[in-house]
Amino acid sequence: MPTLGCPSGTKAVIEKYNLSIQKKFGQNFLIDDSVLSKTVEAAGVTKNDTVLEIGPGIGTMTQYIAESAGKVIAVEIDRMLIPILADTLSDYNNVKVINDDILKVDIEKIVQEENNGKPVKVVANLPYYITTPILMRLLESELPIESITVMVQKEVADRMAEKPGSKDYGALSLAIQYYTEPTLVQIVPPGCFIPQPGVDSAVIHLQCHKEPPVNTADSKFMFSIIRAAFAQRRKTLSNGVANGNLGLSRDQVVSALEKLSLNPSIRGEKLSLQEFADLSDLLYKELNK
Repeated sequence: MPTLGCPSGTKAVIEKYNLSIQKKFGQNFLIDDSVLSKTVEAAGVTKNDTVLEIGPGIGTMTQYIAESAGKVIAVEIDRMLIPILADTLSDYNNVKVINDDILKVDIEKIVQEENNGKPVKVVANLPYYITTPILMRLLESELPIESITVMVQKEVADRMAEKPGSKDYGALSLAIQYYTEPTLVQIVPPGCFIPQPGVDSAVIHLQCHKEPPVNTADSKFMFSIIRAAFAQRRKTLSNGVANGNLGLSRDQVVSALEKLSLNPSIRGEKLSLQEFADLSDLLYKELNK
């Protein structure tokens, strides 16, 4: 039974180990049982599932996942937490802790060795300072992932589901919607953590698409176009892409936009995922004549 989903349980561990919370690793420990339970429920974790957890901290979320999952693989960067995890997870024989950096470790190898290459579910309270790099690593590497259910800053969760035309719509919105179907699970106030973050948080569930919602000749090239389009938001898309070191001139981009009946002075925030796919295909052909 989980023991850390409350202030007293977490404080007891912090005091027992004289734990110094590492801001550099974005450590904020959840102390709300209902938030933890709802997160695991939203992830749809069952005994048939192997779950990859990123940043288990002192093992709070890990305990809740382990109650429902067949197996949990927890990757923790802070070596100081490894002996603490051995203690807090001692009642669970279905958890394996790996001391490594999720941005550097070979996740595909881990999934192959620990789950025979079958799809895993990702559940995590992500370090806020590297949320986007972690999500993009998981999505772009084409790992066998069924879904991703994570705690992130609320403003980041909002950006994931934004539609064209919004000031918060950008490269992250397009990437999340290309690879997944995002669903907001719950808003989590600062009081649900020790220490309290300075912002509201949110749990978001990302159900990975079996097939992308749009077709494109080269998805990596499409995202290079998208990143260039949003690198300097005040610039027009044609100027942004022309300055993106992609080997494309402004005239080539303008010509492609005109073929799609789009205004040559349009900005990236106005284009839908389908329009970016169509634009990238035209520019891909232009580069490969």
